[in-house]
Amino acid sequence: MVRGLIFDFDGVILDTETPYIEAWAALHSQHGLAADHSRAHAVIGHIDVPFDPWEAFPLEVDRGSLNAEQHRRKWELLLKQSVLPGVRELIGEARAAGIRTGVASNSSHAWVDEHLHRLDLLYQFDTVRCREDVARGKPFPDVYEAVIRTWGIDPGECVAFEDSPPGSEAARAAGVCTVVVPNACTAAFAFPHAHHLLPSLAGLDLEKLEVLVRKIRN
Repeated sequence: MVRGLIFDFDGVILDTETPYIEAWAALHSQHGLAADHSRAHAVIGHIDVPFDPWEAFPLEVDRGSLNAEQHRRKWELLLKQSVLPGVRELIGEARAAGIRTGVASNSSHAWVDEHLHRLDLLYQFDTVRCREDVARGKPFPDVYEAVIRTWGIDPGECVAFEDSPPGSEAARAAGVCTVVVPNACTAAFAFPHAHHLLPSLAGLDLEKLEVLVRKIRN
């Protein structure tokens, strides 16, 4: 029986990655430069990966201004985003059934909590653990282990929902059934650590999830 559902935040609950990349690419286009999308996509889900988003720009360009403008444009796009399909419904059904719900994110609490509060989801989760709560971020399993530790249940009784290779590696390493739901920014990646891939959480209810988990375990 599934006793806990753990969601990554960026790209699973809310598509924060596409607005970031669209704002970044638009600034490149505005300055007549080509944006290397493969470079930007490659850091999704990672932390502490060297990446200069403005490497295509001349050195004399004011990077502070570029960062500020990208931030402004990103927020404009973010505020138009809705919770991704199926997320609210699955969380609501889980809570009604007494199943624990949690968030395990490589982002900060300031970022995750603000968005969850804005989307009226913060209090739908029993546990939220973020990058600053653990010694190591994804792809290490620490943040998943931190969530499960608060529940006192077996990792094998939990299901993780992820969208990136490092996230799915972290969940799998924690001993959790790992379901990957790629988004527009991660659809081209390989997911060798995923137990199962889904195109969306839309239409996934607890009955279907239990069937899926049984297949994974068998």
